[in-house]
Amino acid sequence: MNLLTRKSFISVVTLTGAGLLASVSRKAAAQTQSQIPDKGPPLEKELVKEFVIKGHADLSGVQQLLEKEPRLLNACWDWGGGDFETAIEGAGHMGNKEIARFLLSKGARMNVFCAAMLGQLEIVKGILALHPGLKSSKGPHGLQLLHHAKQGGPEASAVLEYLQSIGAE
Repeated sequence: MNLLTRKSFISVVTLTGAGLLASVSRKAAAQTQSQIPDKGPPLEKELVKEFVIKGHADLSGVQQLLEKEPRLLNACWDWGGGDFETAIEGAGHMGNKEIARFLLSKGARMNVFCAAMLGQLEIVKGILALHPGLKSSKGPHGLQLLHHAKQGGPEASAVLEYLQSIGAE
């Protein structure tokens, strides 16, 4: 009679579990890769750079480029040294509410920096309640939330006061 000892049982269960886990992981990775559709070629680098630059202060330029190439909406330019920026982030640190609102109306991704500039106190408070360390987070060009709130002018004064009250840098 072949008795299964506790030690051999644990070994069998552990090996079987590891094998199943590896199999599931391989299948999940294969499914994930096969589920990513071919999106075509990347956007032209210079077009992305131009769009991000226009996002700082040129609404008509942003509108024209976005009409020409809708995939630019959330395109990100790498200025180097880990300094990445989208058009809405350029509008955010420049205090350009008109461009930011236009891009948001087209489905651009909102972030805490843009929310601070637009004076959206509840969004800023909600994010910082979940992640307090973001009060010192750096956005594009190393500009922090306080900068964005200041750029928002009177509309963002409540955000500015809140950030100062919690010791944001």
